[in-house]
Amino acid sequence: MLKSKSRWNLQTADQNIVEVLAQELHITPLVATLLVNRGLDTVEAARSFLFIKKQEFHDPYLLKDMDIAVGRIHRAIESQEKIRIFGDYDADGVSSTTVMMETLTKLGANVDFYIPNRFSEGYGPNEMAFRLAAEQDVKLMITVDTGISAIEEADLAKELGIDYIVTDHHEPSPVLPDALAIIHPKLEDNPYPFKDLAGVGVALKLAHALLGELPEDLLEIAAIGTIADLVPLFGENRLIAARGIEKLRQTKRPGLIALMKKASIQQQALTEESIGFGLAPRINAVGRLGDADPAVDLLMENDQSLANVAADEIDEINKQRQAIVADITEHAINEVETNFPIESNSVLVIGGEGWNAGIVGIVASRLVDRFYRPVIVLSFDPETGLAKGSARSIEGYDLFKNLSTCRELLPHFGGHPMAAGMTLKIEDVQELRSRLCALADEQLTEEQWTPVTKLDGKTTLADISIQSIEEMNLLAPFGMGNPKPRILIEQVHLSSVRKIGSNHNHLKLVLEETPDVLDGIGFGLGDTADHISPISAVSVIGELSINEWNNNRKPQIFLKDICVDHWQLFDHRGSSQVNKWLTETPVKNRKVIVFNESTFKQYPFLETTEDVLYIPNAVMAENVDIDGSSIILMDMPPERAHIDNLLTDKHPERIYAHFHHQQDNFLATMPTRDHFKWFYAFLAKKGPFDIKKRGDELAKYRGWSRHTIDFISQVFFELDFVTIENGLIELSSQTNKRDLSESDSYRRKNEQFELEQELVYSSYQQLFEWLNKKVSVSSRPEEEATEWI
Repeated sequence: MLKSKSRWNLQTADQNIVEVLAQELHITPLVATLLVNRGLDTVEAARSFLFIKKQEFHDPYLLKDMDIAVGRIHRAIESQEKIRIFGDYDADGVSSTTVMMETLTKLGANVDFYIPNRFSEGYGPNEMAFRLAAEQDVKLMITVDTGISAIEEADLAKELGIDYIVTDHHEPSPVLPDALAIIHPKLEDNPYPFKDLAGVGVALKLAHALLGELPEDLLEIAAIGTIADLVPLFGENRLIAARGIEKLRQTKRPGLIALMKKASIQQQALTEESIGFGLAPRINAVGRLGDADPAVDLLMENDQSLANVAADEIDEINKQRQAIVADITEHAINEVETNFPIESNSVLVIGGEGWNAGIVGIVASRLVDRFYRPVIVLSFDPETGLAKGSARSIEGYDLFKNLSTCRELLPHFGGHPMAAGMTLKIEDVQELRSRLCALADEQLTEEQWTPVTKLDGKTTLADISIQSIEEMNLLAPFGMGNPKPRILIEQVHLSSVRKIGSNHNHLKLVLEETPDVLDGIGFGLGDTADHISPISAVSVIGELSINEWNNNRKPQIFLKDICVDHWQLFDHRGSSQVNKWLTETPVKNRKVIVFNESTFKQYPFLETTEDVLYIPNAVMAENVDIDGSSIILMDMPPERAHIDNLLTDKHPERIYAHFHHQQDNFLATMPTRDHFKWFYAFLAKKGPFDIKKRGDELAKYRGWSRHTIDFISQVFFELDFVTIENGLIELSSQTNKRDLSESDSYRRKNEQFELEQELVYSSYQQLFEWLNKKVSVSSRPEEEATEWI
């Protein structure tokens, strides 16, 4: 067996609805299944989803307080009052700031922007920034992608004579800021039909209302923030992303063109992944390591040469960010494994002095990937006594809800069910850890500590084609709420499998279901190659794509996980590097079986190997529990009963066959009946023969081994065909006709010889079939199969 790394949650679709969608929309059943599993189970809903670019945006005035905000902003523009955009330092905040700056500039406003420094000011509106705004005669403050939790700052703005408008999308607290207007789609009394806009989506709605029409030229900026902030990509978010990507492929913005070049993005082929893994990390890096202003300046830059210089600087910052992330991640993993093991910490709350507060969110994500626990990573500042950090969660544990129960420990925090940011006293970290762990233990079951992979459907190799994959791409852009489809392919064989990459850490294979084949690549799955036996039937999950090379196009699958649901045989017979391959076998539930005491002399390291079981007789073999184990058969059993009793009707996961045996005369050959006839005739003709003195001479004459001579002599003696005295052998005067099998020596050797042929000299396929008849296949315990939910 090869167990999957996660629990596979295969969604099932009503096949009647699938057939209707496939016929009405002229799509493949696979794509129709994907639509149904996304809740799009009517022709109208599915058509609207597939052809999103034809949809219209909602009326921005459906957002509560929009009319108030628009009226106040227009009055400020008319009277040239100073307006300040207060943004956030991540990609969503930078995009939101850019959208509002360009909109107000286009309307002739007296406007500038302010993004707080992550390190000196922390997240969101703060007193220092507001007092500075008052000193600089700012009359109207508009927050973007922030502000919903800034209760005291709103009161301060009123005290300072600054009108305050909040636009945000983060989870609203029970108490809202006392602002002139709050534009937020998630407010309880808000009639807006789509609740999951990113911060830049809310800013775009305000821009739409201010301009009286949708600012098409800002969709490309809105798409960056929407995709980067990992909001659900359905509804209006999907419309922003789809149309924004279309604009990005044609953009003339110098800053974006320069940034695409640094990220090696081919503009015309740009996708949501280009944004998520190319543009967004570079924009985010600026605010993670310092002031985010240069990122806004880059997006608004009109001079290509200046944009190129700025993009170079931002790309260098991103490289620094990557190095810092790698270093802190290493320290954080060590902290978990040394001081906060997951066995006793259901929520990982990890911190370090001087850890860069700008990248702890990335580190938290890395720890979730490694340990699959909710994670908070904090940066400790001993001078202020404060810890600032970010959190990432797992399915089933609502971070925002659970952190909300600890509000007295968190003077500043905000976020979503899956991610949050916070500030607290260092002295309160242990209390926070204890509370969150207790809450997680109450809310999560044992199985929820194993990652879940949601599968959109299963298919066969025959149903995978260029056409079906191209239709599948109609579901793009993919992201949160609309993930790239993950497909299950069950019980297929491999025509090839190998490790690739400079460190052999990637997997390349070819799936085969005659006559169909499919190439697969699994990044980071290279070690899996060592755990798949040659004739195994594998099940794989992954993302289908089209591989284009030298003008050839063919389907392929990017593997995410792989499993084998039956016992496997790994053949190490004849291997001379025993210690090497034995060391490489997984030690979990491993049993190293030794039948003969002499094997310990052959392999002295077995004396100190913890999981060795010495089984000298068949009774002991029967009592060995190998269910769910990997067993290593180190040597040949002395009798068939040993291995029969060890394996019959039991449920091993893997069998590693070595079957070491001494190449002595006993096992060299099995004399035929012609051997026995000739030797009998020889004794009858020659009379008494001194086997002790002349046995070697006779063996050489016949081309036999000396052992053959001695063995035949022993069989004849046991059958009373001969007498042997002081090495002299002669036929008995009276003999009865008896079969050779009546000799104990003959019977033992014949059985051993047959067993040797079956276990040592058989082909891989023959050995597998022989063993497969012994182990229990049909009654394999349910818990050993791939875990489906």
